Amino acid sequence: MRNCIFVLFIIAPLYSVAQDSAYTVSSYFTEGTKAPNTHYIGEAWLNAIIHDDAELGYNITKATFRANSTLDWHKHGSAQVLIIVDGEAYYQERGKEPVILKEGDVIKCEKDIEHWHSSTKNSDVTYLALYGGEQPTIWTEVLSQEYYDKVADKLKSN
Repeated sequence: MRNCIFVLFIIAPLYSVAQDSAYTVSSYFTEGTKAPNTHYIGEAWLNAIIHDDAELGYNITKATFRANSTLDWHKHGSAQVLIIVDGEAYYQERGKEPVILKEGDVIKCEKDIEHWHSSTKNSDVTYLALYGGEQPTIWTEVLSQEYYDKVADKLKSN
């Protein structure tokens, strides 16, 4: 009898409260939506995992770029962290040499530093981008296919 009273008055109310909770769940596995060809060459999909959350103050976006696709030069009003989760990427900050980033690599770009990143010539890339949501991305210069091809050739020969 004692066990029945315990279940009825203690456990049962907790169970019903837990079932009434609402959660917002998004999936990392969702490819996202195809991005419009506004500030990049090629094909890209974006999945806004966390976006414009005032309490957190930052965004997390999963981006997938098909091989031979690139973003234009741009900068952010906050630092940005890129976590390469699959494939290979090119990354370059203004005034520095480009590098190849591979699965597992993490790179931080400081606030207001002009940069670009992309898939490599022969590899798709998927990365998580973490950045502040206070200001939109500032697009500074178109990255031409010719420049991208020169970077690819240079990095391939290294």
